[in-house]
Amino acid sequence: MLSPSELERYARHIVLQDVGGQGQQKLKDARVLVVGAGGLGAPVLQYLAAAGVGTLGIVDDDCVSLSNLQRQVIHRTDALGEPKVASAAEAIAAINPHVTVEPYPTRLNAQNALALISKFDVVVDGTDNFDARYLISDACFFAKKPLVSAAVGQFDGSITLLKPYVQDESGHYINPTYRCLFPQKPKAGVLPSCTEAGVLGALTGLVGSLQALEIIKEIVGFGEGLVGRLLLVDTKAMHFETIKYKRSDKNPLNGDNPLSWAELLESSV
Repeated sequence: MLSPSELERYARHIVLQDVGGQGQQKLKDARVLVVGAGGLGAPVLQYLAAAGVGTLGIVDDDCVSLSNLQRQVIHRTDALGEPKVASAAEAIAAINPHVTVEPYPTRLNAQNALALISKFDVVVDGTDNFDARYLISDACFFAKKPLVSAAVGQFDGSITLLKPYVQDESGHYINPTYRCLFPQKPKAGVLPSCTEAGVLGALTGLVGSLQALEIIKEIVGFGEGLVGRLLLVDTKAMHFETIKYKRSDKNPLNGDNPLSWAELLESSV
């Protein structure tokens, strides 16, 4: 139940017809895992904490550095050198004392991804490389967890919602996977990193806020999610475009004989 102070704190949510008291209670009961407490993870964590998501898991093995502060707005200057999960937890406690934080100062890998993701209701990918995105999306498929995945470039970004585990009445999977959207992983070094190319700080705030909104919609159950749709953001032109993508049998998780989690890891695809 929501306490009197929570009712006042979330009053602007509760008066929304599509959220209300029931929706706010869903947020309080929800467990969301945010992988990466950087440029995307920072606004995601801030807005989910402010929205009253009951438990936030944070996975990040990095420490706060001075070059982070141009975009990773959850961290403070006096947190330099501190683990990002600890810095983020301190900020969340200041935003909303009703939120529980579960910090994981580690890197998500093939050995821990499935077990860790299985503990949560919704997962957010705030990482900055394709190896991590493929790993997280594959683990979410096998754990049957919704995934809000996003990426940013210098001035552009993208976001989608993945629920490829959903089946129709005949038991057939109906939604696309991340591998349907990006069938082949780019070779190392083809795409420049944030360190090499740079990134506009406010861009990560915009895309991360869109991720938070998509997560809130998924938890509460209103609106239309970005399943099978990729939202593209071009901040130079301030242009938003949505492209549709479909499930494909030309990836190892689809078709008549999809790979198991163990087989997928062994195949290194």
